[in-house]
Amino acid sequence: MSEIPIHFRHCILYEFQLGNNASAAVLNICAVLGEGVVADRTCRDWFKRFREGDMSLEDCPRSGRPFESDIKRLKVLIEDNPRLTTHELSAMLGCDQSTIDRYLHKMGKVNKLGTWVPHQLTSDNVQQRIAICNSLLSKRNRHRFLQQIVTGDEKWVLYVNHTRKRQWVNPEGLPEPEPKNDLHPKKVMLSIWWDFQGIIYWKLLPHNTTVDSKLYCKQLQNLKVALQANRPEKRKVRLLHDNAKPHTAKVTR
Repeated sequence: MSEIPIHFRHCILYEFQLGNNASAAVLNICAVLGEGVVADRTCRDWFKRFREGDMSLEDCPRSGRPFESDIKRLKVLIEDNPRLTTHELSAMLGCDQSTIDRYLHKMGKVNKLGTWVPHQLTSDNVQQRIAICNSLLSKRNRHRFLQQIVTGDEKWVLYVNHTRKRQWVNPEGLPEPEPKNDLHPKKVMLSIWWDFQGIIYWKLLPHNTTVDSKLYCKQLQNLKVALQANRPEKRKVRLLHDNAKPHTAKVTR
């Protein structure tokens, strides 16, 4: 029996209870909900089931589908190892990949790639991060700690930045083509500094400029001037930056 959404099944049951035959039911449902939403054969199958006294709108168990115990096992397998593919899961449970995929979606699962991280953290790294985070949270509760933070970074900005977006089109239509970005696009380096209120200071760097400790120190001086102009009420500043060489050089400190 072809699978259709549950609300269509309610409509078929309603037509059956009205005393209509399957052909009339298909015409009535498609006239309201759209041409082809219910196939004649599907409606006849459901009418046959209703006439036999089975008024349930749920799918009947059939071969190729996991039983309840298999669904529970599927949940356990995914929780133990979320990297298992539908091919591997179908081999473990002895059912089709499409069935596995359907039940994973019914569980609310989506297939996502993990974010790349520089390296695997050791248990000591994890504990250290937890301690630092707890310390920062306690400072936030005692002082306006987060409001004192000023941070900055460098970012390449493309002159032309084409992005692909999904387009709503008719089923037979084609989306408008998107031009590919150049292999070596024209871009400029942006140095930008901000706090919780927004941007404080920014600078577009000249072409072929390298951010070294000398330039970084000059930017810090410009940042100080911008702070005095844009945040005159800020008495205390906590500078937050990463451990790039210009940021940790002796002359910078």
